[in-house]
Amino acid sequence: MLLYALGLNHATAPVAVREKLAFAPTELGPAAVELAGGKNVREAAIVSTCNRTELYVAARDPDEALSWLVRSRSLELDAVRPYLYRLSGREAARHVFRVASGLDSMVLGETQILGQLKDAVREAQEAGALGALLNGLFQRAFSVAKAVRSQTGIGAQSVSMAAAAVRLAERLFPDLSELAVLYIGAGEMIDLCATHFAASRPRRVGVANRTLERGQELAARFGGEAFTLAALPERLKEFDIVITSTASPLPILGKGAVERAIKARKHRPIFMVDLAVPRDVEPEVGELSDVYLYSVDDLADIVRQGREARSEAVLAAEAIVEQGADEFALWLEGRALVPTIRALRDQAERIRRHELERAQKLLERGQSPQAVLEALSLAMSNKFLHAPLSALNQAEASQHGELIDAVRRLYRLHNEEGPRDEP
Repeated sequence: MLLYALGLNHATAPVAVREKLAFAPTELGPAAVELAGGKNVREAAIVSTCNRTELYVAARDPDEALSWLVRSRSLELDAVRPYLYRLSGREAARHVFRVASGLDSMVLGETQILGQLKDAVREAQEAGALGALLNGLFQRAFSVAKAVRSQTGIGAQSVSMAAAAVRLAERLFPDLSELAVLYIGAGEMIDLCATHFAASRPRRVGVANRTLERGQELAARFGGEAFTLAALPERLKEFDIVITSTASPLPILGKGAVERAIKARKHRPIFMVDLAVPRDVEPEVGELSDVYLYSVDDLADIVRQGREARSEAVLAAEAIVEQGADEFALWLEGRALVPTIRALRDQAERIRRHELERAQKLLERGQSPQAVLEALSLAMSNKFLHAPLSALNQAEASQHGELIDAVRRLYRLHNEEGPRDEP
């Protein structure tokens, strides 16, 4: 089994493609088990965020994992093939180390992805889809991420998606304190957005969530009110800014509902940021003249600010990642020897046990212990030497040099020089 990382991210695919391959949080564990149960896949973990969907597998054939991915999302491989990447061995390890460290994120140095990666690993672990290879990979990934955070300034001046949403709103509206803000969802991303917007003291705050209790908890922290998603079409017209990030597989806001809200607002504009993948807002909403709709990809220019100022930190972080990848590659090489070492030990144990049982029977028959020990040692040495001697005797002439060197190295034989002819 080899290590593979397969998938797509914000650098290889637009949000319109990423959302087609996205997994809901509740799907991660069951999906990993299904994937790991394939003929050529033995371990699996699935990472799915707004910026990426990735499979990490221990497999003989990575194409089986890719086929499973597109089949599970009811897609054809050719439709998404141009956006996919496939990495193996050291490069797969290097990739996940960069992901865990925030080096592969749209928001360079952000920490949210590390938590999302840990969640994905936990789901796969609890579902029984992880084994020694992926466990070893992810534990090293978390260790590398910790080293990057503690030894570099990669997270300094990082502009989060939440902060970018505020900055973009400030470009459109002169005073956010005069506006009403609606948060759709009550997860971590919405919590971060609400925290950032709170600094601007918006006039009014609303939280629309599937479960009212969860929405009320968030609304209470920011002095707002909560209501269910069922009330959203009626209440939408009351808000100037809408930030949405849910795990819904289908859009929550369609063009018709937003169009009615704009009409009720007498065409006062609405600023909308859709941070969800799959998207919460139908893309056609962006066609309305009084709606400013931005997706997670539209925030890219803002969140990338400050990269140049952190160039030294990036170089230092990349060096830590490279060292981690080298160390993991050595670990992989060591694991590759394990089956051969185990088989060699098993064969030696079978020979030992068989000859010991034979010797015990001879002793029980009254044979001389000295004769039995002599026979035992001779039989064991003959059986241990049988395979290498047969390989040497049966090898073709072109293989002699390589086999002789291997046998001498394995058995620590000293080179013996034959007699020389006199001059």
